[in-house]
Amino acid sequence: MFPTPQILSSALSKLSTPFRRSQLGLFHGKTKQYGNNVPHSKHKTRRTWLPNVHTKRLMSDALGRDLKVKLTTRALKSINKHGGVDNYLLRTKPDLLGMEGMRLRILVRERLDVKHAEDEALAQAQAKIQLEKEMKEAKQKRRAQAAHVRKTREVRQNITGGIFGSVGSSTHLNAS
Repeated sequence: MFPTPQILSSALSKLSTPFRRSQLGLFHGKTKQYGNNVPHSKHKTRRTWLPNVHTKRLMSDALGRDLKVKLTTRALKSINKHGGVDNYLLRTKPDLLGMEGMRLRILVRERLDVKHAEDEALAQAQAKIQLEKEMKEAKQKRRAQAAHVRKTREVRQNITGGIFGSVGSSTHLNAS
């Protein structure tokens, strides 16, 4: 469903954009800007402005390690807004991420899928253990109830036998 890192790297080599460097980090859509220097004499000369790029180490909770990436201050503010690099990578539009962002998104998503599958298997195992425990407790409860019923029957028979005498002696008296 999603492109593999190999496909992304081959696409990156074929990519021709005016500011290809933006594909190698998290630039959040920032690219080179063009304009003019305009002095007092109004003699305009062309110039460019580059994005404010920094190299940072960001902790990824899903991957369990630091990611060393080049990013712009705009991307850094967006990462803080989203609550971490994992949420930023998963929630941001692909055209704002670039190739490096999409590669990281795939890594994070795959790792989260593996964690989710492990958590689901663990939950199923715990549910099975809980069900077996409940069945065992129910069986013990039924046995205790059956023992209580037997005991009360014995007590009733002993009481009725003491009041009315034994069954055998009452038939013996009627016969004489």
